[in-house]
Amino acid sequence: KDFAATPGVDKSDILFAIGSSVFGVDIAPPKTANSDEEEETPVIVDFDYMKQFMKDVFLSYGCTEDQAEISSDVLIEADKRGIDSHGLGRLKPIYCDRIDKGILWANKPIEIIKETETTALVDGNLGLGLYIGPYCMRLAIEKAKKYGVGFVAVQRSTHYGIAGYYTSMAADAGCVGLSGTNARPSIAATFGVEPMLGTNPLCFGIPSDDGFPFVIDCATSVNQRGKIEKYAREGVDTPRGAVIDNEGIERTDTEGILRDMVLGKCALTPLGGAGDKMGGYKGYGWATTVELLCTAFQSGPFGDEICGIDRSTGEPKPMPLGHFFLAINIESLCSLETFKKNTGNLLRALRQSRKSPKGPGRIWTAGELENDARISRTAQGGMKVPKVLQQNMIDLRDQHPDLKEKYGKFPFE
Repeated sequence: KDFAATPGVDKSDILFAIGSSVFGVDIAPPKTANSDEEEETPVIVDFDYMKQFMKDVFLSYGCTEDQAEISSDVLIEADKRGIDSHGLGRLKPIYCDRIDKGILWANKPIEIIKETETTALVDGNLGLGLYIGPYCMRLAIEKAKKYGVGFVAVQRSTHYGIAGYYTSMAADAGCVGLSGTNARPSIAATFGVEPMLGTNPLCFGIPSDDGFPFVIDCATSVNQRGKIEKYAREGVDTPRGAVIDNEGIERTDTEGILRDMVLGKCALTPLGGAGDKMGGYKGYGWATTVELLCTAFQSGPFGDEICGIDRSTGEPKPMPLGHFFLAINIESLCSLETFKKNTGNLLRALRQSRKSPKGPGRIWTAGELENDARISRTAQGGMKVPKVLQQNMIDLRDQHPDLKEKYGKFPFE
């Protein structure tokens, strides 16, 4: 506690974690005298309003009605689940700004390059990954319903949002779903410091009788870039151990990390952290597996070829990403009712198992926290929109006359 009161203390210091997990003491750095004045109270905006705004933004960029509807649904679903790093927060910097820079296109056709009864190779033509992803998972589900299994590999796509959206599609259709995507190089290999692999989420969706599916959707790095961007919006440090620089130093300065990641001067660590003491080679192996499934079928680029920046000129360039989607029809193996009951029995046993006396008194299974977030955010009337995202909305409105006409005044103005 004395250390926590030290001026300028590092909030990510391991001592805080030890105090909480070992001694059950909540140690937190003290608030500054003017912290209450600076504390922000975000405005709550209705989900339907926010989805319609995002849809209108996509329409203003030339998307078709279908493309805009589906793309906005993927984003609002992230916000409903409490995954703020991949919802409204991604609209301007990841999609709109890239369209403006000419490295992503709003309305491109999807082409099937090769197809069999159970598989397909799809070309996204650098269109919206938010639309390409649902198209491909629907295709995989259709094949699974007819032949038991469906697998779709995608080339030349772009950022496709939360992977959990796609495996939830499969689970809702009575299938087991699997999806993954590569991304611009961010993760260093175990015992390396150069960013080589994307944060490369590996996501499963499994139906349950719980009322919500088991969905494990997480990056193969300790943290992903979107979470660090969220730290930047909140003005907080990045936890120690999530980022390593070219000198092998673990970094916590959020703004500097984001800047140096673009320059290739620091990298994210794989699940397990740097080195092998905490099993970092496992996260490294899983990140590599996803990268292979996103490039080997597709003869797709990796590393600097998908970093988004021309290293020689500093100019932005397209990031042709790969994805994969797998759907397994449960009824091909057993009744869906039996499968969901078996799944629910195991998950409930995990949640009802003995709790740690040092913990919060509850055990969660994957997908439960997101379901809790959906319930609480629906009850509060929607999603919180912090000032930085309010400004993003204002900037987009002011950039497009049709948006300015329709959204003369936002709920937070």
